Amino acid sequence: MVGSGGREHALVWKLAQSQRAEKLFAAPGNPGIGALAECIPIEPGNFKALADFVVQSRIDLTVVGPEAPLVGGIVDFFQDRRLAIFGPTRAAARLEGSKLFAKQVMKRAEVPTADFEVFNQLQPALDFIRSRPAPMVVKADGLAAGKGVLVAQTRSQAEQAVRRILEEKAFGEAGSQLIIEECLSGPELSVIGLVDGEQFILLAPSQDHKRAHEGDRGPNTGGMGAICPVPGVGPELLEQIGREVFEPVVREMKRAGAPFTGILYAGLMLTDSGPKVLEFNVRFGDPECQAILPRLQSDLVELILACNEGRVAGTPPVWKKELAACVVLASEGYPAKPDIGRAITGIPSPDSEGEALVFHAGTRIEKGRLINSGGRVLNVVGLGETLSAALTQAYGTADRIEYIGKWLRRDIGAKTLGNLEATARRKR
Repeated sequence: MVGSGGREHALVWKLAQSQRAEKLFAAPGNPGIGALAECIPIEPGNFKALADFVVQSRIDLTVVGPEAPLVGGIVDFFQDRRLAIFGPTRAAARLEGSKLFAKQVMKRAEVPTADFEVFNQLQPALDFIRSRPAPMVVKADGLAAGKGVLVAQTRSQAEQAVRRILEEKAFGEAGSQLIIEECLSGPELSVIGLVDGEQFILLAPSQDHKRAHEGDRGPNTGGMGAICPVPGVGPELLEQIGREVFEPVVREMKRAGAPFTGILYAGLMLTDSGPKVLEFNVRFGDPECQAILPRLQSDLVELILACNEGRVAGTPPVWKKELAACVVLASEGYPAKPDIGRAITGIPSPDSEGEALVFHAGTRIEKGRLINSGGRVLNVVGLGETLSAALTQAYGTADRIEYIGKWLRRDIGAKTLGNLEATARRKR
């Protein structure tokens, strides 16, 4: 496993349950992953060191968690050395590495998405903003750790966002050009597919909570929580998304000479005129992954092998009936400047009865103490027969974990839960 966050902990946790997994390694891993796999001090961007370790340790399969090594070409590097790896090539990973490339693919494939314009100079972008009504969305073209999408409610906010990206270089080379697009409205939905180059299967839908604060206020973050599945999203809507989004994109990528194999994540807005794509990612969402995998009954290793071997259509996933809710515990100051180095206590043991699962996201061991080392620290995942029960378990465990500066959103799943309760009242 390449990576060290909460998504990678969840992936290792699930991979460890497979009868096909004799031994697991993680590079670099984290203290939570270390309970399940041997952690190796190699960074995800050091492709040569990773490949050398794979050869020396006779590892049969490498799974990549984060987006940066995929966009950087780790799959090509491994495949050139005939090493088995799961994920898209560098050419295919451009679906996440460049928002402009993704928009161009969607346009050719006739996939529904927001109207947009592209800019690499400040004044034309400002002129465009002044000619359009707000709200609008400003996006850095490249990778920005989930923080490069700025929703502007006013023209002034849009101008500030453009200046931040193009003039202040807040996202470095990722902001060498930007996209300004119409602001879509409606509930957001995350749909993840396993793709083998030609065919795909869809996993259970999930819903991320991107904004930092309650009521979907504040800046975008990497994600403050997620639920899975999403009540009200039935087979018909998933079939429509498969038909209108995944099928044409997979077909277009193959036609363009960059067939996609791996995880294809579609971030969608359910508008009044139907689902529209906000963005594509080429790996599991984080924290959606942490809410999805605890519900997956199927063997994840078998699903990955089916993708790599071009037979994914014959391996539909099997799901547990329980619902899952993931709550992210963050550091004070996140997402701008997290306060780290604080001792963490109160994490339950993995086999504690009645407690939620806890996946490590930004932790490390220092002088024998577990401390927070990043903005998002822990992912607490509750399971229950209802969404309410899953949330109760997640928040119960979250409240027993302590460190200075801990904070979390208290409304994960609340909007969906409120809609379910309103529907139940109407039926009564």
